[in-house]
Amino acid sequence: MLPRVARPGFRISVFRTPLARLPTASPAAAVRLYTGLESPAAALRRSVTVFSRAGFRSAAQRRFYYDPADPRLRNAKPLFWSWQTPRRVLRQPGTRTVAFFAVLAAAAFFFANLETVPISGRTRFNCFSADIIRVIGEAQYEKVLEEIKKSGTRILPSWDLRTRRVQRVMSRLIPFSGMVDEEWEIFVIEDPNTQNAFVLPGGKVFVFTGLLPVARNDAGLATVLGHEIAHNVADHTGERLSSNIGSNILMWSLIPLTLVIGVMPFLVPLLGYRLLDLAFAMPMSRRQESEADFIGLMMMAQACYDPREALTFWARMDQLRNMEVPEWISTHPSNESRIKNIQEWLPKAVEMAEQSDCSSTHSYADMFREALRKGHIITL
Repeated sequence: MLPRVARPGFRISVFRTPLARLPTASPAAAVRLYTGLESPAAALRRSVTVFSRAGFRSAAQRRFYYDPADPRLRNAKPLFWSWQTPRRVLRQPGTRTVAFFAVLAAAAFFFANLETVPISGRTRFNCFSADIIRVIGEAQYEKVLEEIKKSGTRILPSWDLRTRRVQRVMSRLIPFSGMVDEEWEIFVIEDPNTQNAFVLPGGKVFVFTGLLPVARNDAGLATVLGHEIAHNVADHTGERLSSNIGSNILMWSLIPLTLVIGVMPFLVPLLGYRLLDLAFAMPMSRRQESEADFIGLMMMAQACYDPREALTFWARMDQLRNMEVPEWISTHPSNESRIKNIQEWLPKAVEMAEQSDCSSTHSYADMFREALRKGHIITL
C-alpha cells in the first residue's frame, strides 16, 4: 500500500516494504522523507505532533493517522540515499577492502606499462600497442578527410608542383624514419592561411599550402616533416592517450572523496582537469615536442638536408607569431626555446650529416626505436 500525504490525490512511495499509511503535514514533508533527507522515525514524530496539536478536525484527516508502534514503520528504509549515506558507505570495512585492491591493481598495471624514453631518459606510461595506435590512426584519418570535405577546401592532385615538392622531401626522409613499411600517403591541402602539417599514425601525411612559403626551401620543409614523423617514431600518440586514461581514473576516483569531505562533486571535473593539464599534460606535451625536434633534426641531417636550416625556419615562425602565449600554459615550447635547443644539438646534427651517405638504411630513428624497446638511453 502506498503512503499518502495530506493533499488528496498526491501519492508517493517512500518505503521498500508495504506499510500502513503515514501522516505528513504537507506534500513537501513527504518529499523530504522520499528523498531520504528525513528519517521515517523523525517524520513520524513530527506528523503525530502536528496532528495532536491541530486535532482531528475532519474525517479526511483521520484517514491519515497511523499506529506509531507498527514495526514495519520503524524498520522501513528510504528508497533513495541522503547526502550522508556515501560517507557511511565509504567508511565501511568492505568498501576499504575493495578500494585497496583496486589501487593495488591500478599500481600493478601502471608499473607494468612504464617505458624509458631513449633521448631524455624520462620514464613514461604507455599502455597502447602499435596495432591499437594504427587503428586509432585510421579513425583519425577518416575524420580528417571528412572535416576537409565539410570545410570546402581542396586536396591538391598528385601532379601539382606543390604536392610533388612534399613528395620529394618525404622520399628522402622516409628511409631514415624507421617506418619504411608504413603505407605512406601524402595530402597537400590548399589553404594559404594555415601554416601547419601533421602525420597521423599509419603514415598519413597532411600539409597545408600556407606552410610552403614559410619553409621556403626543401630543408625548411624537411624540418617540419621530420618533426611530425618523429612524433610517430617516439609513439607520442600512445603516451597522450595513456595519460588521458590516468587523468580520467583519478578524477572519477576523487568524486566519492568529495562526498566524504563535503566538497561539491561538480568542482572536481571543473577544476581538476585544468589543474592536471597545468601540472602534467602541458609539461608532458612540451617534452614531447622537444623530443620530436631532436629526432627530426637528426633525421633531416641523415637525409643530407642542412640542419642549420632548422634555425632559420623557426626564426621565421617566430616572426610570424607576434603574440605568443606564455610557455607554461602552452602545449608547445616557445620558438625561442626551440631555437636555443637546436643550437645546442646542432654540432651533433652537423656531424651526423657529414658522416651520412644519404642512403644508409640504419638510421637514427631505427636506433631510437630499438633503444625504446630495450629501455636504453641514447647519450647526446
